[in-house]
Amino acid sequence: MADAVESDTLHVALADPEATQRLAAAVAPLLRAGDTIALHGDLGAGKTTFARALIRTLCGDELDVPSPTFTLVQTYAAPDFDIWHFDLYRLKKPEDAVELDIEDALAEGVSLIEWPDRLGSWLPVDRLDVRLSYGEGETARRAILTGHGGWARRIGHLRHG
Repeated sequence: MADAVESDTLHVALADPEATQRLAAAVAPLLRAGDTIALHGDLGAGKTTFARALIRTLCGDELDVPSPTFTLVQTYAAPDFDIWHFDLYRLKKPEDAVELDIEDALAEGVSLIEWPDRLGSWLPVDRLDVRLSYGEGETARRAILTGHGGWARRIGHLRHG
């Protein structure tokens, strides 16, 4: 039987894409090597917007950050670690992630994973889940951030920051 993992949750209303970008910028300084952010949400809910803003916060605003929809993974060199941005929408089975060097990413870098459900049991237990959904207005979104393991303690910084 697995040990229970501590978790904490934060709900955030996002009026527009700029609010999603500000949320990602607030998360960015909390990251350290070995972290995983699992980005959940329907197509167009803001997963790539969040990932792009987080990457630019750490690597520079002018950086070109394409969606990894077709390449499945893009990597970026931040000052303290590499960032691996995965889009696993087209992954057929969890084992296929090995070909993307996901084991190295999970161990050494920061992993931003769109469509994390495609990893099945390979998804780390210690992670930050970011669930994005459509809000009331045309550009509005809702975010539910759930920190598991070490992230349960760090998510409090977002609540008070």
